[in-house]
Amino acid sequence: MRENNLQSINGISYLVVSLLGCLVAAYGFIIGLQSHHGLLVGISALSLLVLLFGMIGLYMVEPNQAAVLSLFGRYVGTVKEQGLRWNNPFFSKKKISLRTRNFESGKLKVNDLDGNPIEIAAVVVWNVVDSAEAVFNVDDYESFVHIQSEAALRAMATSYPYDQHEDGNISLRSHATEIAKHLTEEIQERLAEAGVRVVEARISHLAYAPEIAQAMLQRQQASAIIAARTRIVEGAVSMVEMALSELSKRNVVDLDPERRAAMVSNLLVVLCGERGTQPIVNAGSIY
Repeated sequence: MRENNLQSINGISYLVVSLLGCLVAAYGFIIGLQSHHGLLVGISALSLLVLLFGMIGLYMVEPNQAAVLSLFGRYVGTVKEQGLRWNNPFFSKKKISLRTRNFESGKLKVNDLDGNPIEIAAVVVWNVVDSAEAVFNVDDYESFVHIQSEAALRAMATSYPYDQHEDGNISLRSHATEIAKHLTEEIQERLAEAGVRVVEARISHLAYAPEIAQAMLQRQQASAIIAARTRIVEGAVSMVEMALSELSKRNVVDLDPERRAAMVSNLLVVLCGERGTQPIVNAGSIY
C-alpha cells in the first residue's frame, strides 16, 4: 500500500454553484406547481435532491492534514490540499494528521548488557509521511507507534551496559549521542511499515533500579576513588623522579641507596597523603 495523491475540486466554488443551482431548482419547482407543469416540477425536484446530495462530498482539510479517501472499501487516493474541498459524495473520508508529534514512554524496568536492573524512558518525536500505510497497514497507528517504540527501547537497553567500564566501550550513561542514534534507527525499522518517520529519539530517564541503586552508588564511588588515587600516585612518582634527578644533576647532595630509599618514601608520603603532613626538622647531623 502506497500513498496516491488525488485531485479535488475547490469546495467554495462548488458550494457557490450548488447554492445557485438549488435556488434555480427551487424557483422552477414553485413555477411548476403554480402552472401545474408536472415535468418541470419533477425535473426541479430531482435537480434539487441531486444538488443537496452532492454537498455531502464537501469536507475540510486543515494545514498539515490529509484526507484518505476510499470507495466501498477500495483505497482511491489522498488529498492534502488545504481548505474546503469536494470529491465524489460516495467516497468515505478519514482525516489523518501529518504534524510532528512526540510522546514520552513510561519508565521501563529492564536489564542492561551486564544484567543489572535499570529504569529507562525515552522521548520519541515522529510524524506520518505515508497516510495510506498509516491507515491501512496497521489497525491503530498511534498505538502501534507507542508499543513498538517501547519494544525498541527495551531491545536497545539490553545491548549496552549502564556504565563504561573500559575505555572505548559505549554505555548508556556516557554516550548519549550514539545511544540516541541507535534508538532512532531501531524504532524507525519497526515503524517503517506504518508510514511513520522517526524524527528523533533520545533517553529522558536513566537510573539503576531502586533495589541495587545504593550498591551501585558505592561501586561508582569506589571507582572514582581508585581513579583519583591512581592519578595522584602517578603524579607523585613523577615528582619524586624529577626531584632525585635534579638533586643528582646539580650535585646538591649525594645520597647512598639507603637514604635515597628513605627520601623516596618520605616524599611519597607527603605527596600521596590525604592530610597535610607535619615536618620534623633534624637540627643535628643526618648521620
